[in-house]
Amino acid sequence: MDIPGPEPRADGGVGAVAAAGGLHRYQLQLHAAYGPVVRFQLPGAQAAVSVADPVLLEGTAHIDKRPERLFEFLAPLFETGNLQVMPADEHGPWRRLLLSVLAGRPSHERHFARFTTLVTALADRWAERAERAEQAGRTDRTAPVELQKELTALSLRMICEYALGGEVADPGRVVAAFEDVLTEHLGHLYEVPAPGTREERSERAQAALAHLRATVDQVVADHRSGDRVGDRADRSDLIGALVEAGERPARIRDTVMVMMLAAHHTTGVAVSWTLHLLGRHPDVAERVAGELDRVLGDRAAPEYADLRRLPYLDMVLRESMRLFPPGPYGARETTETLFLGERGEYEIPAGATVFYPIWAVHMNPAYWPEPEKFVPERFSPEETAGRPRLAYIPFGIGPRSCEGAALAIVEAELVLAVLLKRFRFRPVPGHEVTPIERFVLWAADDIRMTVSPRVPE
Repeated sequence: MDIPGPEPRADGGVGAVAAAGGLHRYQLQLHAAYGPVVRFQLPGAQAAVSVADPVLLEGTAHIDKRPERLFEFLAPLFETGNLQVMPADEHGPWRRLLLSVLAGRPSHERHFARFTTLVTALADRWAERAERAEQAGRTDRTAPVELQKELTALSLRMICEYALGGEVADPGRVVAAFEDVLTEHLGHLYEVPAPGTREERSERAQAALAHLRATVDQVVADHRSGDRVGDRADRSDLIGALVEAGERPARIRDTVMVMMLAAHHTTGVAVSWTLHLLGRHPDVAERVAGELDRVLGDRAAPEYADLRRLPYLDMVLRESMRLFPPGPYGARETTETLFLGERGEYEIPAGATVFYPIWAVHMNPAYWPEPEKFVPERFSPEETAGRPRLAYIPFGIGPRSCEGAALAIVEAELVLAVLLKRFRFRPVPGHEVTPIERFVLWAADDIRMTVSPRVPE
């Protein structure tokens, strides 16, 4: 059968995407109107097809090619080729090496104490802010916080710590440099206003990129000159693993850059949306706090092993990422004709761009009854066992899914545990939270909440 979809437009589909409020919302509208498989127009894609049914998605899960034109904006960040679109034969070994480090418990444990220090420092600042508010006469002891701004800054510090091993003299400058690079390159993509002329922004971004490359090069050189490479049985050190594998310095540098790019907002955004939901569901927040009190006792932060003893916190985070997936969609390019469905009724030609509309998949009422409701119990073992495996895909699917997914969950659960043990979060009255797509699922005017110290019962 022909794949249904809207009539072609002279503008190539730009107007329809803009009118919907972004591609993430446009995909929701398309699937509501045309069903589980939809064809649509998109600049940079010769033929675009979106698949929102998890069973049908299985037929695309093997694809190991990303559409190059959609990732061209990232090319200036890399010297050894755009790692987001590297060929499948090169991508496979590279991915296996990353997973051997990023997905392993030794790597998570090695960095957990430093992550905890960074999160605790942020919590201490928020506590001091609340204390100043009380001293100024605000008896409610609350202090408004822009969650996305502060938590994505924490997320970037955590991934810099992870990627560079705490071995840089000025980590704050590394964070600022990476933000300058992202502002320039993502600003072009989304036409976001930025200070200064185009030439000034370009010069600032080039200087920042040069500093990042020099910083990573120095860390790589330290690995090569020292005796650290031989002591890598636990495979917990990303740069060490890349050095040991014989990767050239420029490729190691680009790998660190792409990991920072992929992770710079993920944890902060996921935690921000989770706190947003908990602020609107105080009964759920109290249940999480009770679990933390039982497991941690008087401790302000968990140990790595404690995370397994916090199943309700895990369910809350996963339900939050269902409702607000940090990456609202993904894309692949077919290398051969695909036939989806039991009778092959949907024919997708070779060279087509296949979109994984993650938000639409997560809101599919066939698998998520009353999908807009916040119900953490959806992720109990019994409920999870009754759904197709691709009904929940916050980190994508197949050989191009996120290598850092396990690390991101560890980071997010740690941040949530520390913050929810110490604070209560409530929405700022009158503040409207509107999801928009800015490389991740962002809130247009941040997520502002009041943060007050919590006294365990």
